[in-house]
Amino acid sequence: MSAWIFPLCHGFYKSIMATRFDTASRLTKSDEIAASLRGSPFGRSRTSLVVICIFLVGVVGYIDYLTGYERPLLLFYLLPISLAAWFGTLAIALGIAVLSVAVSLVSDVAAGIPALGLWNAGMAFVSYALFAGLLSKLQTLVRELDRRVQERTAALQREVAERQRLDREIARVADRERHRLGQDLHDSLGQHLTGTALAAQVLKEKLELRSASETAEAEKLVRYVEQGIDLTRNLARGFFSPELDADGLTVALQGLAENTTERFGIDCVFEGEEPLRIHDSAIATQLYRIAQEAVANSIKHAGAQQITIRLTMSPSELSLAISDDGIGFPDRLSRSKGLGLQLMRHGASLAGASFDIRRNGLRGTIVTCRLNLQDGTDREKQ
Repeated sequence: MSAWIFPLCHGFYKSIMATRFDTASRLTKSDEIAASLRGSPFGRSRTSLVVICIFLVGVVGYIDYLTGYERPLLLFYLLPISLAAWFGTLAIALGIAVLSVAVSLVSDVAAGIPALGLWNAGMAFVSYALFAGLLSKLQTLVRELDRRVQERTAALQREVAERQRLDREIARVADRERHRLGQDLHDSLGQHLTGTALAAQVLKEKLELRSASETAEAEKLVRYVEQGIDLTRNLARGFFSPELDADGLTVALQGLAENTTERFGIDCVFEGEEPLRIHDSAIATQLYRIAQEAVANSIKHAGAQQITIRLTMSPSELSLAISDDGIGFPDRLSRSKGLGLQLMRHGASLAGASFDIRRNGLRGTIVTCRLNLQDGTDREKQ
């Protein structure tokens, strides 16, 4: 688990950025609504808008004529005035208001009104003008709000993209540092302990030739140094897998299973359909870390005696599953025991894969990580 601590520090801000990204998505919906209004036929050509409004005024005026002057339809003239004010300009809306008042007067005269109500016509025009002015002002405010929403959404999207870039960069740096530390342990400390073991072996042989009483202690020293070599190799292998770089994910997982069996004395097997190499080394590394952490949890927390690492692939999906016969996944997990799960979930997120952990029937636990393959470019068969 120590190999995962460095990338964990930046895993917690992802939930905060996810919330911000959801906010940006919600703002984008308002952008789509506003864009649909702006993209309507009324907003593309003022000439077509004027023609439509005049046609509507004519239709309302004709209906006004049919209903007679006793039942005026002054309220219905607000429809073309509203269209002109919202999709056009205030000047167009005022023009349509004047036309509406004129058509209303003409329809009343044609219907046989005894006397024209010029005062009523004037009040109608004032009402239309006030309504058009308010609607035009509202449209201006909506456009300003839409502009600010677009600017804020763009800023949030840039921030999210930058955070994601930094997240990937931190993951690369963490992997590079793990690789360097594992290499140093293997090449420097490992070689030094190997030389010490050889020197101790020579010393033991010399003491045996002299039949010295310290021979047993020298033999014990040789055994301790050899155990230190094995421990160093296991630590180095925990930080990086040479097989992952050289032979691909399949061979690395096979090596993980064999090393687990040899080190802990339990039955750990790997099942894979065929050797394959993940095209993106960062994704392969994250999948290997997930398997490594799942195996460690099975041994440490579940007391498993049998572990199966299964790697399968379909034309559209790569699936990694680690199952055991341990005590099973608890229904409620405390925060202190959930660090390994957070690391695995974070690794799956970095790889762009889904992560799931649950009970494996009546006994045991199964960890599943699924990666969608995009047009076959995410993997490369050997």
